[in-house]
Amino acid sequence: MEKTYFAHESAIVDSGCVIGNGTKIWHFTHIMSNSEIGENCNIGQNVVVSPGVILGSNVKIQNNVSLYTGVICEDDVFLGPSMVFTNVINPRSAVIRKDQYMKTIVKKGASIGANATIVCGHNIGEYAFIGAGAVVTKEVPPYALVVGNPAKQIGWISEFGQRLHFNAEGFAECEESHEKYKLENGNVSKI
Repeated sequence: MEKTYFAHESAIVDSGCVIGNGTKIWHFTHIMSNSEIGENCNIGQNVVVSPGVILGSNVKIQNNVSLYTGVICEDDVFLGPSMVFTNVINPRSAVIRKDQYMKTIVKKGASIGANATIVCGHNIGEYAFIGAGAVVTKEVPPYALVVGNPAKQIGWISEFGQRLHFNAEGFAECEESHEKYKLENGNVSKI
C-alpha cells in the first residue's frame, strides 16, 4: 500500500497508526501505535502523539507538543508551540495510573496558544481560543476567549479569531468575516 503522507526521515512512525492523505510529519516527531491522524494535518518538530490519540483533519500542531493518551482533537484544531496536555490528575512516579487516564476533547476549530497547559478532563469548546501560557482547569465553552493562570474567560471570539462585541440585544458581527453571532443564556452561536 502506497504511503499518502509525508514523514521526515528523522520522524518515527510506529506500526498500527492510521495517517490520512496529505499529512506532514516533521523532524524528530514520534507517532505511536494505535493513534489516528486525519487528512492534511501538519505535525511540527519534536511532537509526541501517544497511543489512542485521535486527530481530525487539518489539525496544525506546532513544535514541541505532547499529545498524551486520552486526547482527541477534532477538525481544524490549532495547537501552539510547546503547549501541553496532561492525562492523569494526580501523577506519581511510583504509582501506575494507566487505568485512570482522563479524556480531553478539543472541539472543531479551537486554538490553543503557545505554552498553554490543558489539565486533563476539561474539554475545549468549538472555536474557543486559549491564550498563550494559559492553564486550563475547567471546561471552556464554544467561542470563549480564555487567558491566565488559572484560565479565566475574558470574552468571546469568532470563527475567524476576532473578538466579538455583543450589543444590548445580544448580537455581534465578526470584523473580518462579517458573520453574525448571537449570545443567549451565556452561550454563543453563529446565525
